[in-house]
Amino acid sequence: MKNVKRVLALILAAGMLAGCKGKDVSTPASASVSVSEETSVSEVTETSEEVSVEASAEVSTETSVSEPEPEPSQETAFEVPAACYLEPRAVNDSESFSGMRGLTAVELVAELKAGWNLGNTMDAKGGETAWGNPKTTHEMIDAIAAKGFNVIRIPTSWGQFTKGANGDYLIQTSWLERVAEIVDYALDNDMYVILNTHHETSWIIPTEAKMGDAEDKFICIWTQIATYFANYGDHLIFEGLNEPRVEGGPEEWNGGTKENREIINQLEADFVSVVRSTGGNNEKRLLLVTSEAASVVDNALKDVVVPDDEYVGLSLHAYTPYDFTFSHSGDYDNWDGTHRSDISWAMKQCESYFIEKGIPVVMTEFGAVRKGPDDVDNNDEEVVKWITDYVKFAKKRGIPCVLWDNGITNGSGERFGYFNRKNLTWDRESIVDAMIEMAYSESEE
Repeated sequence: MKNVKRVLALILAAGMLAGCKGKDVSTPASASVSVSEETSVSEVTETSEEVSVEASAEVSTETSVSEPEPEPSQETAFEVPAACYLEPRAVNDSESFSGMRGLTAVELVAELKAGWNLGNTMDAKGGETAWGNPKTTHEMIDAIAAKGFNVIRIPTSWGQFTKGANGDYLIQTSWLERVAEIVDYALDNDMYVILNTHHETSWIIPTEAKMGDAEDKFICIWTQIATYFANYGDHLIFEGLNEPRVEGGPEEWNGGTKENREIINQLEADFVSVVRSTGGNNEKRLLLVTSEAASVVDNALKDVVVPDDEYVGLSLHAYTPYDFTFSHSGDYDNWDGTHRSDISWAMKQCESYFIEKGIPVVMTEFGAVRKGPDDVDNNDEEVVKWITDYVKFAKKRGIPCVLWDNGITNGSGERFGYFNRKNLTWDRESIVDAMIEMAYSESEE
């Protein structure tokens, strides 16, 4: 990758971040993963299907280093254009907006209870309403908070709203301001907000042959986001990448290739270093990195390099088991409990690779499509049973879950909708209620 050895050389030398000192998660803390607490090991099948599926700085010159100057023939560090450093947005002095308590990743993730995704909105190709959802209002977010969600993830596409080229990867001011408005709606409700880069796989292609200047663009985008939101407190969480992968590649949902995983690690190291280098609240902001495609399969997790930073956690996805949550084959529409071990396996992957090593995990996407021709004939009762089990197993390991909601409840498409954003009512309320009840339950059973 053209920029792999460039932008972070100074910070790495100073020991602020550790590509080479990252936490080793290549081997699970537990050598073998037992699923006996739910069902027999033989029931854990086709783990390749335990995948995530989408609803469809300039480095600080104050850093002291002792590295020698590069040879003339070597590449020098990418110079982030001064324009990528934005004036921080002004925020009020309330705790939810600007309070920074110095909580570690483990401590802050423990405060996340139940989350909801504003899917197919700020991540839509063409803009907020391009995929059929209405413009987000304060009243929408009020309703989400009133239901009991204390986390909102705002999937956001930035690349399509950058202006110019030649290193001038500047985000349109109107887009930044609109994203911030929605962030503020959530903070007005004392919620936690996860803000990411989403649907950027058309230009972030993790192969040496395809990356080109993508790393430079990625660094400039995150420099802008970090500086623009620098005054926000610890209720705002940054997530570097969403399901990074080679779209259509043969290993897309099976952990990718070693080359893919190495480049993703480098991009995540860039992300953490860029945000930290902007200082202030960003020095201790919770940052989430991920695996190839955010997958929980061994092939994806074994090479994840987590920066040695106590304010960094993992973002992972598990639509598990796939045949129940996503497939419309009709072969597996009822939840009778015989596949609980699939959920247990996914959660134990998170636990053995990360949680047991002091790295918290957030399940930033999960959910189950509505099956059946319409809102009358559906499998909602079965999904209630499934989501109760899912959140129970996740909660047991301290993993908060963020429900994927793309706004689609009927008709064609991936029907992951739960909340009707047009009339502010719940279309699949029984499922949401079951999730909230389990997320806040005091019971360990």
